[in-house]
Amino acid sequence: MSTTSTTSGAIVFYDIAMRPPREQTCCSPNPWKTRFALNFKKVPYSTTWVHLPDIPKVRSSLSVPACRKFADGTEFYTLPIVEDRTTGAVVGDSFDIAVYLQKTYPDAGAGDLFPPQTLDYDFNEFKGGFLLVPLSEYRDKEYPEYATFNAMVDALFTTHVQLAAPNLPFDPETEEASRAEFVRRAGVQRWEDLILVGEAREKMKESFREALGGLAKLFRRDTSGPFLLGTKASYADLIVGAWLRMMRVTLPESEWEELRSWEGGLFGRLHDALDVFAEVK
Repeated sequence: MSTTSTTSGAIVFYDIAMRPPREQTCCSPNPWKTRFALNFKKVPYSTTWVHLPDIPKVRSSLSVPACRKFADGTEFYTLPIVEDRTTGAVVGDSFDIAVYLQKTYPDAGAGDLFPPQTLDYDFNEFKGGFLLVPLSEYRDKEYPEYATFNAMVDALFTTHVQLAAPNLPFDPETEEASRAEFVRRAGVQRWEDLILVGEAREKMKESFREALGGLAKLFRRDTSGPFLLGTKASYADLIVGAWLRMMRVTLPESEWEELRSWEGGLFGRLHDALDVFAEVK
């Protein structure tokens, strides 16, 4: 089992290892939600990098069951996990981790991750169709408005993740096995079947732009920006920002610049404003 650690801290944060330098290539959205939340709370932590094929073994070693299932009922083993050696807690879902951090360290760092706000975004375009990875469960969660928003944003980006998946910067050490896993998840015959080109790619980009337009309406309610609550960031901003981090790493540079410019540059400004919480430790 291959894992590597960086820096030190009371909390161990397990993230998916991409190719070196990982500080520049880490791009898994759910771990990014947790990284943002840890930095938001300014709690000391270290990162342990786990290769994709090793994730089931790591979750098993920490006695953390899979938190999601594929449509066929098989377990979906993924990260993040945080292991808080101060309290003994081990939490293995990004939303649950944010709730844990808020409850355990309520006044730390930038304060409340879950301030009251209206998050009435509904991604209607996805109606039970195929997704490359299963979505997190959002029913019966604390902070239900945030949990539902998390699921809807995940659905939006996951529906369009084929724009990004072929450019995932896998670690060469495990690239073949990692690609094989994505091929299996997608139900295709080979990696090349995941690559969108020409008219199909342009159609997907247009769908993505339209979907983000619906999300942008929430950000325009407070014109002091760049966050949903104006100048105050919350976990809802971190959710969207985590997916933007993935897109920044995986989209061709010209397409990333396009995305940044959509909606009058709203998503580019959000991405940049979250740099304050984006240190990779």
